Amino acid sequence: MKILFVLEHFYPYIGGAEKLFYELTTKLASQDYEIIVVTTQFDKKLPLEELHKGVKIVRVKCNNRYAFTFFSIPKIIQNAKGCDLIHTTTYNAAMPAIVAGKFMRKPVFVTFHEVWGKLWKQLPFTSFIEKNAFYLFEKLLLNLPFHKFIAVSEFTKSKLMEYGVSENKIVRIYNGIDYDIFKNYQPKSPEVFTYTYFGRLGISKGLDLLIPAAAEFSKTYPNSKLKLIIPKQPKGIYDQVKKLISSYDLDSHIELHHNLSRERLYEELLKSSCIVIPSYSEGFCFAAAETVALNVPIISSHQGALKEVVSGRFIEMKEQSQKALYNALEKAILQNWTETPIKYYHLSDSIKMYSEMYSGIKKC
Repeated sequence: MKILFVLEHFYPYIGGAEKLFYELTTKLASQDYEIIVVTTQFDKKLPLEELHKGVKIVRVKCNNRYAFTFFSIPKIIQNAKGCDLIHTTTYNAAMPAIVAGKFMRKPVFVTFHEVWGKLWKQLPFTSFIEKNAFYLFEKLLLNLPFHKFIAVSEFTKSKLMEYGVSENKIVRIYNGIDYDIFKNYQPKSPEVFTYTYFGRLGISKGLDLLIPAAAEFSKTYPNSKLKLIIPKQPKGIYDQVKKLISSYDLDSHIELHHNLSRERLYEELLKSSCIVIPSYSEGFCFAAAETVALNVPIISSHQGALKEVVSGRFIEMKEQSQKALYNALEKAILQNWTETPIKYYHLSDSIKMYSEMYSGIKKC
């Protein structure tokens, strides 16, 4: 079977969605699928075409995901020849994928990581115009004639149905984790209470709550430390985060890390008293699943799919607020954890479900 993936970002870009599609495409390629990925050339040093672990990567000469929406269509059409289907994802890759799919008469599958709906209008770090534009664009995508909508959690499935997608068009496939990677890692208790945030700089990640909460917490517990492991992109959000840190005079309280290797990232997580995930919403949350696999406790907003994914030792924020996050940090420093059986999301199960879904095309 030959499958064309249309993705805003792909290897070596780092992020939750990119992790999903990297694992999926390389595993499928090792199982005799013919896999092509059309994506952005987000770094000019990257070749426009390369073969990586059996996956043919075709990069469109643009580093902007908005430009990709328009300039990728010729490349998608060119590479869709002979393909059985096109698989894309939200947000900016979905539109050119459906246009090319209709032109080439190919079924198009779309992965929805999250459906925010009216939440778009409540999130920080965006203007009034941006909030409404993103809200309307998401509504448009939800009404496009995709062959299947893949939801990465039960929460995302329920949101798709809430916003009008028929249940018989939705397939729920959890993101998968390769747990063998985590076998040799052991948590190391730090000398001072260290709470860590790691992940991409998204407008839904709750950093606007975490930094003010850290300011209050540092007054009560001056020997504590917040560790932020974040990229410097998008530059707009990064600059706003830096301004928040300066405005609360937190430079001495916060330890910043950027662009860590996977091994170094896990080392830093293991040297944390807990991981903080204060998101307004999560469609799945690789950060949570990986933290559970490392056996490091979590402070969770418990919004969206975090209710499904977080397990082991955790503290649930009682509401989505700075005060609730501060209270959760106080519970954490006192080791007042809730503990539940560990939940597992095996990569092999995820790959099997994708393979079965794709095989259904041949049977139609």
